[in-house]
Amino acid sequence: MSAEGGRREAVSPILLIGTDASGARTDTLMLLTVDGGTGSLSLVSIPRDTLINEDWTIRKINAVYWGDVASGGSGIDALQAQLARLTGFEADCYAVVDLDVFMEVVDAMGGVWFDVPQALDYEDPWQDLYIHLQPGYQRLNGYDAMGLCRYRSGYADGDLGRIEMQHQFLSACADQFLSLGKIPNVKKVVTILSEGLETNLSAANIAYFIRQLLQCDAESIHFFTAPNHAA
Repeated sequence: MSAEGGRREAVSPILLIGTDASGARTDTLMLLTVDGGTGSLSLVSIPRDTLINEDWTIRKINAVYWGDVASGGSGIDALQAQLARLTGFEADCYAVVDLDVFMEVVDAMGGVWFDVPQALDYEDPWQDLYIHLQPGYQRLNGYDAMGLCRYRSGYADGDLGRIEMQHQFLSACADQFLSLGKIPNVKKVVTILSEGLETNLSAANIAYFIRQLLQCDAESIHFFTAPNHAA
């Protein structure tokens, strides 16, 4: 049975936005679709350098949010509108995740076990970013997980390589917590997210989507990267 507008019932599209250290550039853009009917999740990453059809000096999707804020807007409304032009629909919910919230959540969950495929070394004092990770299977704390998900300088395909690593990290998170059947310190995680995010999701909404995640199995979680044209 379909809901109004052709969407199936119990399907919730959520826009996830990750900002850089300045909070200005939305370097991580993901559309997460939670299908409560089938118990599946799909996540589509939109590369930061994706060109948009605007007569602006900087014609990249990651400049939309801050450009709108600098012009007196909310940022999120303009970004939602641009993404709707690219995808054909507007997400019901959104969450802007800054670096501190990301690190707090990973630490609250007790870290994430991840097999780092190669040495990652990069420093940017301007952004207070110091990434030094050795290859191998290890428990990543919040800061190291942030470094893993932000690193891109050593990949031949730059941001696309970073997106692939983000997908691998999120897949590892899903495998780890689905095998446990729970997210450790989930109440603390919900509090961190509800108090730290710029979002239209309530604490109850966040708790609901976490429960939806835990009802999935690894085979029903899918990751994609949107077609794109970089500058």
